[in-house]
Amino acid sequence: MPARAPETEALQSRYAMRIAARLSDQSDRLAPDIGERLRFARQRAIDHARAMRTMRAPAQPGAGVVPAGAATLAFGGEPRESSPWRIGLLSLLPLLALVAGLMLIHSESTRRQVTAAFEVDTALLLDTLPPSAYGDAGFIEFLEHHGD
Repeated sequence: MPARAPETEALQSRYAMRIAARLSDQSDRLAPDIGERLRFARQRAIDHARAMRTMRAPAQPGAGVVPAGAATLAFGGEPRESSPWRIGLLSLLPLLALVAGLMLIHSESTRRQVTAAFEVDTALLLDTLPPSAYGDAGFIEFLEHHGD
């Protein structure tokens, strides 16, 4: 919890005292049953505040005391502080995953291009026509009109 400025604490204390004084002035005019209920509620609030303060109090080093309902990051109790080099290394993991993914995409794209070129070359070599026929403009037009 961050430390508050002394001026802020003084203003808050002064405001709390003003509210408490006004409530105390008006408490004499209340009915007895309402006064008793307010006293009981006030006592419960004070008990709750004390319990919260004792839960927030720093534990003895190595005691491993965890308040009820508090989540822990490690099985042993308090979470450990990470060193700066470990944080830096962990922050590089997404970048490494991105680079590895891009390299995989590039290699797959290259493999597909090589496979397509291999299939075209195989079809040209196994065909009965010479490869120079495919370069002739008239033959290409013949294939377009009669290939239907």
